[in-house]
Amino acid sequence: MSGTKRQGEAELEQLQRLSFSYFKHETNPANGLVVDKSAPNWPASIAATGLALSAYPIAVERGMMTHNAALERSLTTLRFFWNSPQGTHVDATGYKGFYYHFLDMQTGRRAWQCELSTIDSALLLAGVLAAAAYFNTDSAAEKEIRDLADALFRRADWQWALDQGEKLTHGWKPESGFLPYHWEGYDEALMLYILALGSPTHPIPAGSYDAWLSTYRWENCYGYEYVYAGPLFTHQLSHCWIDFRGIQDSYMRDKGIDYFQNSERASRAQQQYAIHNPLRFSGYGPYCWGITASDGPGPITMKINGVLRQFLDYVGRGIPYGPDDGTVAPWAVVASLPFAPDIVLPAIDHYINSLKLTSNDSYGFKATFNPTYLNDECKPCGWVSPWHFGINQGPIVLMIENYLTGYLWTLMRSCSYITQGLKQAGFTGGWLLEAENHSNAVSVRSPACDVHLERRM
Repeated sequence: MSGTKRQGEAELEQLQRLSFSYFKHETNPANGLVVDKSAPNWPASIAATGLALSAYPIAVERGMMTHNAALERSLTTLRFFWNSPQGTHVDATGYKGFYYHFLDMQTGRRAWQCELSTIDSALLLAGVLAAAAYFNTDSAAEKEIRDLADALFRRADWQWALDQGEKLTHGWKPESGFLPYHWEGYDEALMLYILALGSPTHPIPAGSYDAWLSTYRWENCYGYEYVYAGPLFTHQLSHCWIDFRGIQDSYMRDKGIDYFQNSERASRAQQQYAIHNPLRFSGYGPYCWGITASDGPGPITMKINGVLRQFLDYVGRGIPYGPDDGTVAPWAVVASLPFAPDIVLPAIDHYINSLKLTSNDSYGFKATFNPTYLNDECKPCGWVSPWHFGINQGPIVLMIENYLTGYLWTLMRSCSYITQGLKQAGFTGGWLLEAENHSNAVSVRSPACDVHLERRM
């Protein structure tokens, strides 16, 4: 980039660099898997791995990683997922082209008897498609990345994941079959449905998207009208890859806004909630907000300043209906940077320079802090999570870049599967009008991958 830097840009670049360090150091170089949480003996997260694949191109362009290192990491990761065991046995890596939420860092097999996760598989595949879009030369290694990405995307059986219903299921377990939950209500499943609609092999019908839209809730929160979702991350995650500015589906056309504007309103409502602070938690205010699915100090109940407080562990915190226990996630504020920089930049400055939340920390912000929990003058942040999470680090890297340059958004416009999914969902307008001229990044399937695809199915 050239020219005068915007306000706080150097600070953002440093935060981005620190946050990306997680992926540099918390990844198994033998298989590309990224640890879910920086705790001892913790398993990998497929969503964090997808975020890492999406961050490598940014890291190369920013000088945080060499092109060859990113190429090797990406190729190792895609080879692992293509060759890892798919099947109904309980210790497989995946089934029907989807993958288990958590995998053993060394073996890559299912961890903790977790579910085969549709949303986490979608986030992984978004990273796979990002790698294919970035590594676009005619070299053998980059061609292999594109071939593998194409084969991995084609293998996902989205129709199976409907479980003969209208809406996509949350997941499946070999011991008990499909989970009893379907994706309903506005949330991070926006990316899930778009990928499922864009599949060239097992697409879901357009009616499935309409069925999902029918479960939306339009609400007014602190003066802002928007499609409701409580946790802040639900308004951000799909936006890491897709630029929703100026494109609309039928629901948003009816409301006269787009999903980008919807996320702006949700971000501003979050800040207003913290300003009003209805539950009277310590620290909340115009520069201290960000309530989302996150780590926490609980589970424990204790009396704080005469008030009995229930503190939670990792839960889907949200506003205005809760749960809310006073826990704030700085990363979630950063991920709203493209939507509302006027309120996000001062909050980032507050977290860095007033609360010193990046001091002596090689990975940037810790996941969360809670100023109400065991607070005193010597601990202005109260409880601070000792851990980092890959699914927190990734949006920081990606959304800082989307704010500064729009790089990942531009890169993903070349992915024909995403543009096809958007069109099948009924999106029109904006950059989609020009997308057909760029849809050549991952549209060609290799005969070699065809052979492997048949074997793995």
